[in-house]
Amino acid sequence: MNDSPILQQVRALPEKPGVYIMRDERGDVVYIGKARRLRDRVRSYFGSARSLEPKVYALSQTVKTIEHVVTNTEAEALHLEATLVKRHQPIYNVRLKDDKHYPYLKVDVQNPWPRVTITRRVENDGARYFGPYASAGSVRRTLDVVKKLFPWRSCTKEITGTDPRPCLDYYIKRCIAPCTAFCTPEEYREVIDQTILFLEGRSSEVKQHLKAEMERASDTLEFERAARIRDQLQAVERVTERQHMATTRHLDADVFALARQEDEACVQAFFVRGTVVADTDFFMLDGTKDASDKEILGAFLAQFYESATYVPRTVLLSVEPDDREYLEVMLRDARGTLVEVRVPERGELRGLVATAEENARESLRMHHVRWIADRDKTDSALSMLQEELDLPAPPQRIECYDISTIQGTSTVASMVVFKGGQPANSEYRRFRIRTVEGQDDFASMREVLTRRFKKIAERRRAELSGEQVELPEPSPWDEVPDLVIIDGGKGQLGAALDVMRDLGLRDVPVCGLAKQQEEIFVADVADSIMLPRTSEALYLVQRIRDEAHRFAITYHRKIRGKASTQSVLDTIPGIGPKRRRALMRKFGSVKNLRAASTEEIAATLGFTQRLAETVKRSL
Repeated sequence: MNDSPILQQVRALPEKPGVYIMRDERGDVVYIGKARRLRDRVRSYFGSARSLEPKVYALSQTVKTIEHVVTNTEAEALHLEATLVKRHQPIYNVRLKDDKHYPYLKVDVQNPWPRVTITRRVENDGARYFGPYASAGSVRRTLDVVKKLFPWRSCTKEITGTDPRPCLDYYIKRCIAPCTAFCTPEEYREVIDQTILFLEGRSSEVKQHLKAEMERASDTLEFERAARIRDQLQAVERVTERQHMATTRHLDADVFALARQEDEACVQAFFVRGTVVADTDFFMLDGTKDASDKEILGAFLAQFYESATYVPRTVLLSVEPDDREYLEVMLRDARGTLVEVRVPERGELRGLVATAEENARESLRMHHVRWIADRDKTDSALSMLQEELDLPAPPQRIECYDISTIQGTSTVASMVVFKGGQPANSEYRRFRIRTVEGQDDFASMREVLTRRFKKIAERRRAELSGEQVELPEPSPWDEVPDLVIIDGGKGQLGAALDVMRDLGLRDVPVCGLAKQQEEIFVADVADSIMLPRTSEALYLVQRIRDEAHRFAITYHRKIRGKASTQSVLDTIPGIGPKRRRALMRKFGSVKNLRAASTEEIAATLGFTQRLAETVKRSL
């Protein structure tokens, strides 16, 4: 092991700050990290298996090559790590969910007649950008509000001022018609400036400016213009009245709070400008399994601000993130002035964070409720699975199996059941592997599936032969699944198909879900099936697979915990609870027992000379 290629790569890493990129045997990026000293940090992934977390151990078994980029400081490494994670989306990193470049609002101020549009790319073109927003829905709602409040043009025509008449937007007060020269360039630019102020959260300045303009128009007897500005001012006031009061003092702060449930995480964001929460949003995260709250929030902040168009003076958080000092340096460089990152412990700022925490939990709950309760999405997911996997009907009962072990010890398996796209928790089952020695996931999967489907096969054979065989009363285990999902690639799928063939259950559809690229493998098809990245079908199978993994690893930890606390005396034949207590009362510890003679052990209540010799030999 000391001469393995991967450890040779680790020893060649420099003792400098930077970013390391881990790739699997296919060359795909599976993890990206940063380090103050690259060699020391990367070496920690390849220690003793017993000292590694399950996620780290799994990663260490996947990595085949390591690349690195040296940086001047760890703050630079943090920024580069966030950029690369967003680009490559490695499966072992905490990452913003479905990040295909989050949407922004763009104001093309370099144009003589600017517009406000939605974009997913921030370019160095002189335009003003606002965001990122968590979803297309979030950015469209903001755009609708802005369009109702400020009459900028939404058309893409060339503005010459010579059009014979304006479009409908002018008559419903959604544009001031530069196309017909009904406004001057200065008046149009004023509308754009107010739009930018509003998007920055400076609504109080917008209201002050509109009020002054209304009074100026009234003084010059431009009553029609004054009435139009009055209506606009009232609309802005109605919108800002719906914003929540944040503090009694002025703030320029972003507030982030984390909520977690099982393997999912959500970050709620409040954007406080002045004394109000100018906007809110929430972000779903991937890759949070086995990660700490500090690690998750730190990774989120680095990725969020790596592409954010505005950095506030203060960032308020529910927990202190990893590498807080380097995050502050990164934000200071982006803003140009000092940025404070803090976790308030009392007062109204703590109350603001607590409100964000409550909203994060609610956002996560509603995210689950919306997906599961949306019958159309569930039906769409099941129909797509039917089409992509060539099933006879949408799979109403789906079973998923996963194996959990560490170096072949305490091997267990899980079976989870989803009916109609929803978890049927009462039908979940756990298996302790009985017949497999060492680490052999294929053999373990064969054992589990044989135990699961053996009774179904026996019942079928009895029905076909007409034999009068006494069978158990029907149970949920007698239900034949419409689809069996195996957590794994071609190897695991092959083991499962062998079992189904041997049991005579070839008609039960089986597929393997490989985690790295979320590829689906089916029988007799060489190429994998790649479900669309944003499809409901992929989200459903991921949820089912993650639930099977959670259920398996929870049981594995329980079994492993029992094994680690088991006394050495429990492994000696003939030693039960009573005799163990008798030995401990007499000798006090296993160490003292090991030093005792066979005669002393034999003199203990309930022991014979032969049993004493067995104990002595075992110790």
